[in-house]
Amino acid sequence: MSLRIAIAGKGGTGKSTFSALLLRSLLARGIKPLLAVDADPNSCLPEKLGIAAEQTIGELREELRKDPDKKPAGVPKGEWMEGMINRAIIESTGLDMVVMGRQEGPDCYCFINNLLRQCLERLGKQYAAVVIDNEAGLEHLSRRTNGSVEVLIVVAHPTITGARTARRIMEIAKSLHLDVGASFLVLNQADGELDGELAAEFGRTGIELAGFIPSDPIVREYELKAQSLLGAPAESKAAEAVDGILEKILARRSV
Repeated sequence: MSLRIAIAGKGGTGKSTFSALLLRSLLARGIKPLLAVDADPNSCLPEKLGIAAEQTIGELREELRKDPDKKPAGVPKGEWMEGMINRAIIESTGLDMVVMGRQEGPDCYCFINNLLRQCLERLGKQYAAVVIDNEAGLEHLSRRTNGSVEVLIVVAHPTITGARTARRIMEIAKSLHLDVGASFLVLNQADGELDGELAAEFGRTGIELAGFIPSDPIVREYELKAQSLLGAPAESKAAEAVDGILEKILARRSV
C-alpha cells in the first residue's frame, strides 16, 4: 500500500515549500517512485519542484463536461479518462506529478468527480508514496480520494493565529469524515521553542508536533532563482529539519 501523505495549511504558511522538501527527503531515503499531487487551486508546487505543468486535471474535467462525446466510441468513460489522466502526468526521475487545477464551476460534476476519484485511486497504488499538497479547506482531498490518508500534516506559523487555524483544519477534516491514520503539526519559520500561552494554544489543537522548520536563506535563494528544492543541499537547515520530521513520521508509522 502506498504511503499517502496529505499536507494542509493556511495560504502563505509554506505548504508547497514543505511538500517539495518532503519529496526531497523521501527520494533521499530511497522511497520511490513518488507521486506529487498539487491539489491547491493556487498551484505553487510545480514551481518549487522546477517542473512545468502543461495540463491540469481541472482542464480535462472541463473538456469532458463540455464535450461528453469526445471519447472514442466503444471505450468506457472510466478507461478513457484514465488514459487522459496518464497523459496529464508529468514524469521525472523517481517522481511524477499531477496538478488538479481549478475548482468546479456551477454545473454538476458528480459523475465526472466519481470517475476522477476511481482513476486517481488506481493511479496512486502504482507509487511507493503519494504526497498531496492541499488547499487549507481539504475539500479537494475529500472529493479526489476515498477520504483516507495515512498521514495528515498541518503546516502553520508559530503564532496564535497559526494555532487556531490548525485547530480549524482538524475540525474540517472531521466534518469531511476523512479517515486519517496519524496527524502531525509542523511549525514553519520557527526559530525557537514554544512557550507560555503560545505553547498552550498549540497544545489545544490536539495535534502531535513533528518539528520546527527554521528560516533558511538557502531555501529563499532557491525559490528566488526558481530552482528545484529537490536539489537543496545537505547544509540547508530547512531541508535538514524536514529530514528529521520524515524520520519521526516513518518511525511512528512502523509502530
